[in-house]
Amino acid sequence: MSKQLYVDPNKVRAPGKITFTDIPVNTYQKKVKDELGNFTTEEFKNIYRDMLVLREFETMIQLIKTTSEYCGVSYTHPGPAHLGIGQEANAVGEAFCLDVDDMIFGSHRSHCDILAKGLSAIEKLDDDKLLDIMKNFLDGKTYAVAEKEPHETVKDLAINFLLYGAMAEIFARETGFNRGLGGSMHTFFTPFGIYPNNAIVGGSGTIAMGAALYKTINRKPGIVVANLGDGSLGRGPVLEALNMSSMGQMNELWEGDMKGGLPLMFNIINNQYGMGGQTVGETMGYDAPARMGAGFTPTQMHAERVDGWNPLAVIDAYKRKKKLLEEGKGPCLLDVVTYRMSGHSPSDSSSYRTKEEIEAWWAQDPIVEYRNQLIEAGVATEEECDAIVKYVKDAILRNFKLSIDEEISPRMNLDKNPDELADMMFTNGHVESFGGDAKPDVNMPMAECPRVQAIAKKERWGFDASGKPVSKNKVFQLRDGLFEAIIDRLYKDSTLASWGEDVRDWGGAFAVYRGLTEALPYHRLFNSPISESAIVGGAVGYAMAGGRALVELMYCDFLACAGDEVFNQMAK
Repeated sequence: MSKQLYVDPNKVRAPGKITFTDIPVNTYQKKVKDELGNFTTEEFKNIYRDMLVLREFETMIQLIKTTSEYCGVSYTHPGPAHLGIGQEANAVGEAFCLDVDDMIFGSHRSHCDILAKGLSAIEKLDDDKLLDIMKNFLDGKTYAVAEKEPHETVKDLAINFLLYGAMAEIFARETGFNRGLGGSMHTFFTPFGIYPNNAIVGGSGTIAMGAALYKTINRKPGIVVANLGDGSLGRGPVLEALNMSSMGQMNELWEGDMKGGLPLMFNIINNQYGMGGQTVGETMGYDAPARMGAGFTPTQMHAERVDGWNPLAVIDAYKRKKKLLEEGKGPCLLDVVTYRMSGHSPSDSSSYRTKEEIEAWWAQDPIVEYRNQLIEAGVATEEECDAIVKYVKDAILRNFKLSIDEEISPRMNLDKNPDELADMMFTNGHVESFGGDAKPDVNMPMAECPRVQAIAKKERWGFDASGKPVSKNKVFQLRDGLFEAIIDRLYKDSTLASWGEDVRDWGGAFAVYRGLTEALPYHRLFNSPISESAIVGGAVGYAMAGGRALVELMYCDFLACAGDEVFNQMAK
């Protein structure tokens, strides 16, 4: 059964021009006083608190890396530290608009994204749900420490839980969110919708795309955000993700409630630098990352440049873009202007940029500017702002001390329990369907599938009753065995989706998928672009989000094109 997309030579060869629309740049110019009535006093103050939490957290990491001391407490941390000082307003503005069902995938420097999303989730969840999450996460080890800290409310307790769990993870403690195995570069906390950040620049682009596919195909609520630095736009997998997430078939060929774009936001944290290379004017050809949107969809991915130095501007953009994503008009791309105040890492002296440039950005520190706006608008007094500063500094210092205490926060002891890694990672169990009792979307009963009927007539022995070899056309072949296993799972697990190079219509290079076109709707079996990184990275994200994916690269030679996704992403 061929596709119903007629390629009309009269239209394709006709003269004309491709048109573009203007991409908005920093159109939001409001301050706190202009938004009175649109936010509560508590929301205004929490934005300030959250930005302070992010700044102080990163400052703490920076100080122990460069001076081996924070607030008079000595500690040496040998692990990596890629900090987001200066990117707080972007992270807090983004998280303000996200619910627990919304997923974020982190960039190379993701502490800010993780903490902001966690603080947002804490505000949105009720006390009973928060307590349930904390008490039941990793046998309650993290909660057992946090609950002993001073707190007046469950939300205060949850903030301690978030800060302590993140610090303990970074410092490789068993009480960390991933028992210290993820560290700074692979931290996550899925109950709050926080999925892993990534040590590979741009690595989460394809993974986030796969998670968005999962949400669409399995009708799950929420959007997915891929947090990526501007430097990542030079990487092939990111460009593959931008393209594959924009596939025309989702609007042209997918049917019913599946029709429409992915609920995926590419959040480009435009901090002006890769490592030591500037993007604009040096390593890239664009004048703004927002321009990239025009290369992938007629809607230009609803691209927009936003002032990421103003949390209210980011909130405004996310409210508008999230609505588009929920309406099936995605994906979207935001170019969020910010600046990396710290070096690429603590060992980076920032010799590639001038002192005057750094000072010019510090002179417009978003946290200082926002505080001044709160006071100017009468939302908070100097004393109230100072009290928030004290609350944050006390919380960071208190949790820092707990997270480095060898008795309270021990490291994983593999001498004591050599099987602890295996016990944590593997269930040795079987899950028939990750979709539970959900009925898989199919076009016909399995028994009516022409390929199933054809295989039923084949001989499953290589020799007939007289001992003569069975004709190759009649004998059950390897590809038939693969087909039977594949269609069996597709009819049992509603989450299972398959995509790759020419799996539909053509049936794959070795005809393994032949016959599935008639049996399955497009959203469960579809052709992908020739984009091995996006194919495999998408499968990783799809599986991480909760489903099963079967992807096809056609020939083993092509596996190397997805090397990062196999060896760095899937494996970890």
